[in-house]
Amino acid sequence: MRDVLNRMARAERPAFHTLTPLQARAAYEAGADVLEIARPALARVEDFSIPARDGQALPARLYAPSDERLPVLLYFHGGGFTIGSIETHDVLCRQLSCLAGCAVVSVDYRLAPEHKFPTAANDAWDALRWLAAHAASQGLDASRLAVGGDSAGGTLAAMCAVLARDADLTLALQLLFYPGCAAHQDTPSHHKFASGFLIEEADISWFFEHYLRSPADRDNWRFAPLNAPDVEGVAPAWLGLAECDPLVDEGVMYGDKLRAAGVSVDLEIYHGVTHEFVKMGRVIPAARQAHADAARALRHAFEKLST
Repeated sequence: MRDVLNRMARAERPAFHTLTPLQARAAYEAGADVLEIARPALARVEDFSIPARDGQALPARLYAPSDERLPVLLYFHGGGFTIGSIETHDVLCRQLSCLAGCAVVSVDYRLAPEHKFPTAANDAWDALRWLAAHAASQGLDASRLAVGGDSAGGTLAAMCAVLARDADLTLALQLLFYPGCAAHQDTPSHHKFASGFLIEEADISWFFEHYLRSPADRDNWRFAPLNAPDVEGVAPAWLGLAECDPLVDEGVMYGDKLRAAGVSVDLEIYHGVTHEFVKMGRVIPAARQAHADAARALRHAFEKLST
């Protein structure tokens, strides 16, 4: 991990907060696959769209290892609600589908600053409701459904798990890679890993300045799941956190919040790695371990709903 950080420093990669959103998206796209594992081949990779509440067609991509009627993970990519796409997370979604033996549906929710809060949150929930109602039309098993995501996508997945509980929509699992959970960047890990650990504190502030309409949005639980008034009865959670990550403390705090409400939580902190590590499987063994752990959690969760 240190070698990766040193190489990035030598390459003088511009920090996201020094770029425009369009420049940052292009830079993230260009580097997305550099440290990834080889792209797994799958029996089904199909692009389609999901309607949002305002009629906007949200691009989506289905991954499946076979033509069987499989359980499905709805996946939301990371990127601070400002960057990232189906393409930047294509390899990760393929890997989860391959290892877990399930279908994965990846969604391009709308990004800031063109679409500020709560557009991404609304798009995520609209996608989950649509998939629950129409999975059969895609040859999938709507009775075995999970949500997941990394970073900002983890925030969206955690939010959807709460809304699903309120809507009596049963989810097998919420799969959260280093999710954003807190309203403010004031935990010890935000200070300890503020610079030099891939994602800078200035980058996080830049993302949120683009996404949020006003400071008041920070306290909305759909942005900060730690502010959710009640998480009792939400789906079981698997959390994969990075030790050297500004977000690690709030991930632990959210796991504690879920456990205190009686929710089953499996939480793993991968040592010596930074935010975004799960997309570095070619050079970071912990990434491949996290892929295997997440896939195992998905398989077990889907098996429980089958019995």
